[in-house]
Amino acid sequence: MNADTKRALKFRKILFAGILVLICILLIYAVYEQYKPWVVPAEFKALKNPLQHSESNLNAARELYLNDCIQCHGDRGKGDGPEARSHSPLPADLSDAPRMSTVTDGEIFYQISEGRRPMPSFKNRMTQEQRWQLVLLVRSFSRPAAYPKN
Repeated sequence: MNADTKRALKFRKILFAGILVLICILLIYAVYEQYKPWVVPAEFKALKNPLQHSESNLNAARELYLNDCIQCHGDRGKGDGPEARSHSPLPADLSDAPRMSTVTDGEIFYQISEGRRPMPSFKNRMTQEQRWQLVLLVRSFSRPAAYPKN
C-alpha cells in the first residue's frame, strides 16, 4: 500500500468512528429527553384552578377529553388508550392517586398547555377555561382524595 492509500484508509476509519460516536450521543440524548421529569415553572406550580368542580365543567371536559386525550390516556386516564403503546414514553397514568396527590393543579394546567413529546401542546388549540376544565377531569380520575393542598 502506498502512503496516499494508507492516509485515505486511516481517514475513513476516523470518520467512521466519529459518525458512530455522534450516533451514540444522539441516541443517549433522545432517551434522556423522553424520560426526564417535567420542569414546571414556579409561577405555574402556584396556580389554583379558578373553576369550580361542577357537572357542567366536567361534562365540557369529558367532551374535550373524548376528542383529544382518550386515544392515549384511555377511558379512565390509566394511560391505556388504543394509541398508548405506540408512544414513547407511555402516556401518564392519571388515575395513580399517590402520584397525582404530589402534582398541583397549576402543574397539570402547564402540562396540558405546553405538552411534551409525544403529547401535543393545547395552549393554541383550547381556551384557558377548557384547559382548566380538563384539570378538573384529570383530578376526577384519581378520586377527590388526590387533591393536593395548593
